[in-house]
Amino acid sequence: MFLTSINFIDLLLISAEVILLALTLSLDAFSVALSKGMAIKKFSFKHSLSCGAWFGIFQGLMPLIGYFLFKLLRDNVSFIEDLDHWIAFIALGFIGGKMIYESFKEGDENANSSFSFKVMLGMAIATSIDALAAGIPIATDEKNIWVNVACIGIVTFLFSALGVFFGHKLGSKLKDKLGNKVEIIGGIILILLGLKILIEHLFFN
Repeated sequence: MFLTSINFIDLLLISAEVILLALTLSLDAFSVALSKGMAIKKFSFKHSLSCGAWFGIFQGLMPLIGYFLFKLLRDNVSFIEDLDHWIAFIALGFIGGKMIYESFKEGDENANSSFSFKVMLGMAIATSIDALAAGIPIATDEKNIWVNVACIGIVTFLFSALGVFFGHKLGSKLKDKLGNKVEIIGGIILILLGLKILIEHLFFN
């Protein structure tokens, strides 16, 4: 019984550290979910659950992928850190630019609010790619790897689901005043997010 209590306390401490990392990693997903919520016309919990599931699953899987890459590549795993920020920058820049472009197209009002497989896959990869490298240190903890992955995924799911909800509430109020500028703002957010990721990796790492 005593040993079980010690293991439980240790597990809580490990989970607390992982949750702190998960909160940091999920901020990008939250920002994208916020802009996604601004683009939809009629909110549904299905939107929040869909976005939360996409971002949560990918954010949880990336450290797991990083763990297997670490085991396979060992000394050469640093190449991930040389590519992740460029992948995120290009992906978010493309999606944001497309969002801005389509905001000027008449008769295509639903394009920016799409929750299609292609759109969500691109966003999920772009927002979770950082976790591939950032998650390697905790992913190498083989004993608790599934707990770590679950914590990151759950925290990101919650943040992303809330992001869509709050984004829609904000967007619905602004839409009457700003019209298609709401989609433009959302696109700009995505592009700035990509730039932020790139600048942080190039100049502050």
